[in-house]
Amino acid sequence: MKIGVCAVLLSNLPLTKALEHFRGIGIEAVEIGAGGYPGKAHCNPAKLLSSPDELKAFKETVGQSGLELSALSCHGNPIHPDKDKARAFHDDFINAVRLAEKLGVKRIIAFSGCPGDSPGSKYPNWATCPWPDDYSKILKYQWEDVLIPYWEETVKTCRDYGVTQVALEMHPGPCAYNPETLLKLRNAVGDIIGANLDPSHLIWQQINPSLAARLLKDAVYHVHAKDTKIDSLNTSRNGVLDTKHYSEELERSWIFRTVGYGNGFDYWKEFISTLRLIGYDDILSIEHEDSVMTNDEGLSKAVSFLKECIISQSKPSEMFWA
Repeated sequence: MKIGVCAVLLSNLPLTKALEHFRGIGIEAVEIGAGGYPGKAHCNPAKLLSSPDELKAFKETVGQSGLELSALSCHGNPIHPDKDKARAFHDDFINAVRLAEKLGVKRIIAFSGCPGDSPGSKYPNWATCPWPDDYSKILKYQWEDVLIPYWEETVKTCRDYGVTQVALEMHPGPCAYNPETLLKLRNAVGDIIGANLDPSHLIWQQINPSLAARLLKDAVYHVHAKDTKIDSLNTSRNGVLDTKHYSEELERSWIFRTVGYGNGFDYWKEFISTLRLIGYDDILSIEHEDSVMTNDEGLSKAVSFLKECIISQSKPSEMFWA
């Protein structure tokens, strides 16, 4: 396994400077934003695809950094009920896929997306219960009429450009938000769809990330290293479905934290060991979204913490004691 990072963290720096900083603190791989919510500060696929010189310069910058390019990130909502927004997100995703072919990258990180409750909707509608029956009808429409048809067509394009792994982040809001819904979509459209397993979004749903890894197994295509701290007092009062702004740390039921500040060494060592047991021996990509710490401190602490937890050498081929 290798320690990676989601480069969006240093979008304020030129790519060269960001990569130098990452390499200097012991990071081995980088996941670069290429559209959608992560933005295009370091990588604008449409621009790179239209300019051979800029594409060459981008390749050289990444190559000379000594960092592995683990994935392109293009989280968005390509099935947004606003057709203009949906088209923009979709175009970003397809351009990222086309660029991935040029870069030799096989993996794109994304969201499944979430449509509205009907063809005439203006906003996405994330249904969280089956009753009254209206909600069950919404879910049926979303999955059967929008979500599955969209990804059935989109994975064909991915195959055409050599992208073999679309790692969907299980995040509340999009339709695929937990192992069950991720596998439901994968079973419907094929095994190009897999998971970007981010423990932080599972923890606040009360999902055990190690159990999620066991359930997903070879569908785990990428892993984010991000933690969540559950505030037991606020959760006891209000539950975990918290819509207060992330800046209201003392009032929220949970907040995102740097790894180690939501859960300790034992928790993360169990999770990383489970990844090894299911056959995942790839990137742990730090995604810093800790509002309590600066970017520099949060990233540095995450790298130090993961160095204590990560299993970096290959799995032993023999058990000499057995």
